[in-house]
Amino acid sequence: MNRLITQSSQLPTPAPAMTVAYTPIQLPMPGRPPLELRLTAPTSGGDLPIVLLSHGFGPSNYIPSKDGYAQLAQFWAERGLAVIQPTHASSRVGGLDPDLPDAPFFWRERVAEIRAIIDNLPEIERHAPAISGRLDHRSIAIAGHSFGGFTAALLLGARLHGEDFTDSRIGAGVLLAAPGRGGADLTPESAARFPFFDVDFGHIDTPTLVVCGADDNPHFTTRGPEWHADAYHDAPGSKALLTIAGVGHGLGGIAGLDAKETEKEDPDALEATRRLTLAWMRWKLGLGADDWQQSRDALDRMQPMIAQIVTKEG
Repeated sequence: MNRLITQSSQLPTPAPAMTVAYTPIQLPMPGRPPLELRLTAPTSGGDLPIVLLSHGFGPSNYIPSKDGYAQLAQFWAERGLAVIQPTHASSRVGGLDPDLPDAPFFWRERVAEIRAIIDNLPEIERHAPAISGRLDHRSIAIAGHSFGGFTAALLLGARLHGEDFTDSRIGAGVLLAAPGRGGADLTPESAARFPFFDVDFGHIDTPTLVVCGADDNPHFTTRGPEWHADAYHDAPGSKALLTIAGVGHGLGGIAGLDAKETEKEDPDALEATRRLTLAWMRWKLGLGADDWQQSRDALDRMQPMIAQIVTKEG
């Protein structure tokens, strides 16, 4: 029960179940310190789909790590998903040495970390006795916020200067306020600082939900909020664009409440983000065949609408 949630309570969602979390799980990585993870999952049930949640590169010290994004991870886990959160190499609190050549973004290492998680799912389960043997290694999604959305987009099929980073073991993706096109779409300063944003989304064939804040005004480009929707327009696998009304990059508070990353804390918008992304993933991961359509129908009945969903055919 949350008295701050009013309108978005009309969106259907499963009742929450008890969860268990293991942290820190340490995964050995060659030539560097171990990768630290948090694994959160329901306490009961088997064949649990896996969601890899890639954090952003925000201004806080601890939110960009396995200890952030509890608003999403816990909500999803309470409703049937096993959520794995790495502390990426770019993390201030637990990442790699900021004096290394690829610092501070370590974008290639972030991709390698997600691959290492998938490669070592049995080892991860070994460190989580209450979850061991209950994960479905064939049902994997990736979700990423902001710079985590960039990481997710690469693994879903976006190409950088022709280089392919696709991991075919990932069957669905959610891009939350992810960067749009780079190159000429960026300001000159941003283009110089973020040459790796110059990606081609046209090779993303994996089913992908793109999520944007209607008031997200990025400082990387002069194009405005629609920049964050580029993956929806360019990616063949992206059939749905979810825009959350009245909020910006933090989507109401997904990274953390009362956090620097949350420029506007909006409990209703946060709840809409959580419920609608969950419905889409449950649909794509085989947990709820009707969840997405029922959520869309409920959203259509809302006045005023707290979010908008547009889709494309083909």
